Amino acid sequence: MIANLSRMSRRHEILGRAAELFAARGFHGVSMSDLGAACGVSGPALYRHFPAKDAMLAEMLVSISEELLDVGRSRAAAAASPEDALRALVTWHVDFALHNRALIVVQDRDWSSLPDDARERVRTLQREYVELWVEHILALHPQLDAPRGRAMAHASFGLINSTPHSTFLSEPEMAELLGAMAASALGVGGREA
Repeated sequence: MIANLSRMSRRHEILGRAAELFAARGFHGVSMSDLGAACGVSGPALYRHFPAKDAMLAEMLVSISEELLDVGRSRAAAAASPEDALRALVTWHVDFALHNRALIVVQDRDWSSLPDDARERVRTLQREYVELWVEHILALHPQLDAPRGRAMAHASFGLINSTPHSTFLSEPEMAELLGAMAASALGVGGREA
């Protein structure tokens, strides 16, 4: 069990370093030797953890999509109202975006480098995540139709996912600003996100 946890920690560490390098130089600008050096091992030693560089990319992007959806579902389910659910989703997404800037860059720039099966899995997870938001947007605003709800969800993601380019404020200030702006755009009144 301890060996398994250690192996998972090492995989997580490798994925974190890979995300930073991919964000800085692009997927094709990073070699296995570069990745190994960043992790303190030889490039070939990484093959004990991942069969190929594209497997790292696949795991990092599939896992973040799974995490966004799973945590989003949990937080929305615990909410007392559609407004509270949207507030919880905004807060979750802002927190995620502020702590995963490199992954946002990688997702945006290196999407085409994903293997086909991973790309389809990410698309499926992302569609489910969008529909989770749409469900609560439409519950709060029943006069809207689904296409408008999807547009609002995507616009909110665009705002929140601007974090890699938003280094003007401290993290807590940025969280407050992004949360308030996204909540306002979604018509969530009252308390800040």
